[in-house]
Amino acid sequence: MQRIKLVWWFIFIGVTLTYWVSINAIDQTLTLWALRKSTLYYTGIMATAMMSLGVVLAMRLPVVENLIGGLDQHYRLHKWVGISTALFALAHWLIKLGPKWLVKHGFADSLSFKTPTDIVGFFAESNPLSPANSFAKDLGEWAIYAMLVLVVLALWKRFPYRAFFKTHRLMAIIYIALVFHSAVLFGEVGWVTPVGIFMAIVMAIGCVCAVTSLMGKVGARHRTTGRVTHITEHSEDRVLEVHIDLGNGWHGHEAGQFAFVTFDPKEGAHPFSISSPWRNDGEVVFHIKALGDYTSKLPTHITAGQRVTVEGPYGRFRFDPYPVLKKIESDVPHQVWIAGGIGITPFLSRLQMIAESTKLNGPSQKTTTLPITLYYCTRIHDSSFVNDLHQLSEQAHITLHMIVSGRDQPLTADRLKRDIPTWLSAHFWFCGPAGLGQSLRDDLVAQGLKSSDFHQELFEMR
Repeated sequence: MQRIKLVWWFIFIGVTLTYWVSINAIDQTLTLWALRKSTLYYTGIMATAMMSLGVVLAMRLPVVENLIGGLDQHYRLHKWVGISTALFALAHWLIKLGPKWLVKHGFADSLSFKTPTDIVGFFAESNPLSPANSFAKDLGEWAIYAMLVLVVLALWKRFPYRAFFKTHRLMAIIYIALVFHSAVLFGEVGWVTPVGIFMAIVMAIGCVCAVTSLMGKVGARHRTTGRVTHITEHSEDRVLEVHIDLGNGWHGHEAGQFAFVTFDPKEGAHPFSISSPWRNDGEVVFHIKALGDYTSKLPTHITAGQRVTVEGPYGRFRFDPYPVLKKIESDVPHQVWIAGGIGITPFLSRLQMIAESTKLNGPSQKTTTLPITLYYCTRIHDSSFVNDLHQLSEQAHITLHMIVSGRDQPLTADRLKRDIPTWLSAHFWFCGPAGLGQSLRDDLVAQGLKSSDFHQELFEMR
């Protein structure tokens, strides 16, 4: 989360300072007309810069993912950049129309402004814009309306994912429209200024990304087609276990990563954590929880032999310092894994890897794995899925604590401190309900844990 804030503030402060040094001394004053003019252009430039960052983030580029710290952080930044774009665009629209509205309704008059000649040129109906400028102005205004609607739909969790997936792609068209609006009307600021050169580069990159999105090429290099080999339905847990053979097209993954899976092209790709370790055999396994209309219907829509598309792997929910098999030293940090519900899936992959490595090295090596304690918060304590988890934990020689809703007390930081005497030097890994993760993190950090030692999966598509 800290890295998201740093990136956002870097863009905000960088663009603000670049704009400020690009405008003339008159526009830097705080007189009413100069302030209105400078903020009008500033909000428009900030909206375009933020949306440019948004379309770049939508590309799911590995270099950007590495910079930000994982695709979960990546998409959270994308969300806040989208909200920022909408707010700056709304402010730009209000600043543009506000003075006209005030004068029209008698709340202000043109004499209150510093430069009447500028006001006459701005307000007079007898001073029409050129056809290109007029079209760019109208296009920008309608693009803002459309963008605000799409941002609201994207944030409205009850809006069906399938519809969201399709409508959100229209953002690329809106972006191109706003670039045209900005390019035509940018002359007042000047292209041969620091902000002009910066925006020309940013908008050019953004347009390439927008066209790539419209062509359906986002993540194309990371897509692999495979087939479903077999399916296991854990009905008590409402979890569907899907095995997919991707052959030579899949080049491997690490424990804790996820992928976008397309079972139905009409529905589009959905993100699911990979629950199997990489065995160099082309197989990936997903445990999919029935949480909504789409995932609830999957058991009746997926069949063995069905062709699917998998894009990935993505994510940086890696278990560093990595618990490889080696002799325990006194300074080896204890790892505490905390899973809530289907948040167990990224841990399953690592569990299987450790279990298989332990089996390969023989029973005599059972004490050579680094210390790991797993807390699993669930509603069901007796099912085939839970039994498999117990068996895996025993094979991997890790400590498993079941926290069952309605039977046990909710997991707290105090419980973790009692169970893990070395908790101050431990590394915590959390995947599950965001509220629980944030609560545990805040309590542990407040009592002395380094914030960098609490790793939380934050993935949300919207």
